[in-house]
Amino acid sequence: MDRWKGRVALVTGASVGIGAAIAKSLVQHGMKVVGCARNVEQIQKLAAECVNSGFNGTLIPYKCDLSVEDDMLSMFSWIKVQHQGIDVCINNAGLALPEPLLSGKTSGWRTIMDVNVIALSVCTREAYQSMKERKVDDGHIININSICGHRVVNRADAHFYTASKYAVTALTEGLRQELREAKTHIRATCISPGLVETEFAYRLFSENPELAVATYKSVKCLQAVDIANAVVYVLSAPPHVQIGDIEITPVEQSM
Repeated sequence: MDRWKGRVALVTGASVGIGAAIAKSLVQHGMKVVGCARNVEQIQKLAAECVNSGFNGTLIPYKCDLSVEDDMLSMFSWIKVQHQGIDVCINNAGLALPEPLLSGKTSGWRTIMDVNVIALSVCTREAYQSMKERKVDDGHIININSICGHRVVNRADAHFYTASKYAVTALTEGLRQELREAKTHIRATCISPGLVETEFAYRLFSENPELAVATYKSVKCLQAVDIANAVVYVLSAPPHVQIGDIEITPVEQSM
């Protein structure tokens, strides 16, 4: 990770869970991390924790609604002015809503696509343009996907979310191909976790929190830091090594 010290990473959805763990880990390894989310207060608290822990890097909180393109474009413009640009982009933000295919609300489906697919694509495009503009040829774009991006679980509440994650799988491979066609050494990686004990299930099952509790008690879950460790592993790979997709699941998880 030495070559990343002092360089700039963007982590979306950095206020809680996996995003917060990734942001903290990259700061610990000496990077300047712009952590964005709608709830910037939690990122500010995390930034203070990083300072108190004596980490070498810096966490810079930025308030951004990833369902609004102008918010994202303003963020990238601000990063360019304040920090020259992005070297690493971690597309972590994502959400699931209980909107089945046969009865779900169109507005819910749009929200899922706006955050999980469109925002990821906008941030990817802007991060690449930032790297290209500064002739950064060793950048990295990492998409936090899901095992739901590789197989369909038999749960109606998750089917549209699953479709959005299949899109992330396709977008990451498409990105890798376009980067090769552009004759750049910028890399693209997908990390696809199984069950991670975060706030995710509590949001998905907000009307039935007991189901969220049962979900996390069903197996010994992954922790957010496990995914952060995977990000560090990916970034630590030598520049000639392309890691396409990593699936990480609890040992006890059956799918």
